[in-house]
Amino acid sequence: MAHQSALIAEDIEAYLHQHEHKSLLRFLTCGSVDDGKSTLIGRLLYDSKMIFEDQLAALEADSKKVGTQGGEIDFALLVDGLAAEREQGITIDVAYRFFSTDKRKFIVADTPGHEQYTRNMVTGASTADAAVILIDARKGVLTQTRRHAYLVSLLGIRHVILAVNKMDLVGWSQEVFDAILEEFHDFAARIGIKAFTAIPMSALRGDNITERSPAAPWYDGPALMPHLEALPVEDDLQAKPLRMPVQWVNRPNLDFRGFSGLIASGTVRPGDRIKALPSGRESTVERIVTFRGDLDEAVAGQSVTLTLTDEIDISRGDVIATVKAPPAVADQFEATLVWMDDEPMLPGRPYLLKLGARTVSAQVTEPKYKVNVNTLEHLAAKRLELNEIGVCNLSLDAPIAFDPYAENHDLGGFILIDRLSNRTVGAGMLHFALRRSQNIHWQALDVNKAARAAQKGQRGRVVWLTGLSGAGKSTIANLVEKRLHANGRHTYLLDGDNVRHGLNKDLGFTDEDRVENIRRVAEVAKLMVDAGLIVLVSFISPFRAERRMARELMGEGEFVEVFVDTPLAVAEQRDVKGLYKKARAGELKNFTGIDSPYEPPENAEIVVDTTAFSPAEAAERIVAWLEGVLDYEI
Repeated sequence: MAHQSALIAEDIEAYLHQHEHKSLLRFLTCGSVDDGKSTLIGRLLYDSKMIFEDQLAALEADSKKVGTQGGEIDFALLVDGLAAEREQGITIDVAYRFFSTDKRKFIVADTPGHEQYTRNMVTGASTADAAVILIDARKGVLTQTRRHAYLVSLLGIRHVILAVNKMDLVGWSQEVFDAILEEFHDFAARIGIKAFTAIPMSALRGDNITERSPAAPWYDGPALMPHLEALPVEDDLQAKPLRMPVQWVNRPNLDFRGFSGLIASGTVRPGDRIKALPSGRESTVERIVTFRGDLDEAVAGQSVTLTLTDEIDISRGDVIATVKAPPAVADQFEATLVWMDDEPMLPGRPYLLKLGARTVSAQVTEPKYKVNVNTLEHLAAKRLELNEIGVCNLSLDAPIAFDPYAENHDLGGFILIDRLSNRTVGAGMLHFALRRSQNIHWQALDVNKAARAAQKGQRGRVVWLTGLSGAGKSTIANLVEKRLHANGRHTYLLDGDNVRHGLNKDLGFTDEDRVENIRRVAEVAKLMVDAGLIVLVSFISPFRAERRMARELMGEGEFVEVFVDTPLAVAEQRDVKGLYKKARAGELKNFTGIDSPYEPPENAEIVVDTTAFSPAEAAERIVAWLEGVLDYEI
């Protein structure tokens, strides 16, 4: 099966030692659909003798059954493992394959060419050292070629190979090759790809794959495999300042406390002064511990456990760095974002941001612009849809240590995660911290929330009434406030319609504006709770994510969700304002329950069924619940 070496017969120990210490190159193949990416990888596996005999027999049988080469071996079938891929003759998922030669080990990612699977290509490119961009010689540079080349540049992949495939189908024409090379060179210069190697080839026939082909006597460059074997993979990471994200606080017993992680850059030795971020506390490295014993030095790429001479607070997600050149710490950034989810990116919606081992809550602002990857034009955008790329500002709920992505991929690259489904919805690269995040600080105040609550003899609360239009939220909220006021409580009612006459009069009813509407109201409610007030909030607030964001702004027990549960048919039958009638007639767009979704609460503190209770009865139930928790105990 595997690559054969004379050392196997002569000295198996020497062979194993040589194999263990071969360098590893990770690369990906990308390009437009049907440019031959899977065929190229299949050919590399075949020529490096990484196929078992039974696999080869199965390949020959499959090639006759579902192949696209008229009964000859279809190398793409070695990689296209999904049934849907074989049926359609395309790549859908990212497929990873390992192979080796005498000189190097390789992990190759076969990424899909279809535009709807661009997010899969980003996944494959995230760890690559090199990219092989394939172009069908018959078609030239296509839209997806430009998209993938732009992503390769965006993700900072250093080595780029332009593989002009299927040259046999254009008679190995040098004129065709030169025209493609000139067109790609112009585009590459515009997106920041400073250098690339262009190779004419036929992946199916094996020309210019493992050795130079006589079919192209005019080409004097390297074949693909020798070029991949010669690419330098050792970069300057060791020369950069120390960065080690902490993945685990290692406490096997009472006498040992270490901090484990992969060194992202730099070197570390016992006696080195380090700084833990974001706390900024300093200490000295005492030991570098590994499974095989202590080390005198550790470098980028090694996983180690560091022990320190001082007991300082370091947790998972913190970064250990050199005191001489620590990374910056901030909570607001400009970043490039690649959107990877079917649901669009909504500005203001809370997401989880994961950078290294650190996870924090994040909000994305309205995009500054999105990029047309064909023309590189900057376009105005309110949101990002699937596979779109834009530049946005990020606001986090806690500071993080970071480096710009251009300087350090590990401390500058992040993903966004949907808080409810845990889907990865976006991937991004940090550019720089916004200056306001470093220049704005909390002002210390002597009169705090507790003092204000004690003065009023009550605990501040947000009572958040949510439900469909016409459910009776405003009516019930008004009755609740009247009863609380009669009981001597200090209250304020924020009503959805009233707030849109002032604070939110600039917002419409798109999903983006609804998110911003709730974000603003939640921030106002938080201030009122800080003032010691009982705040009644009567808003449709259709999305769980925004209601959860509002809840997390408040302290423990300060948010009370009230679901005013009214079936759509009942709410529409009431239609006091005539809004459902307009929505059904198409005169009112994005109306909740008709052409915009409502996501009912899953764990509301109070549920009021308005088909079983009158507004007055519902108000009494809410007040009775609240009066049990409102008194402030001094």
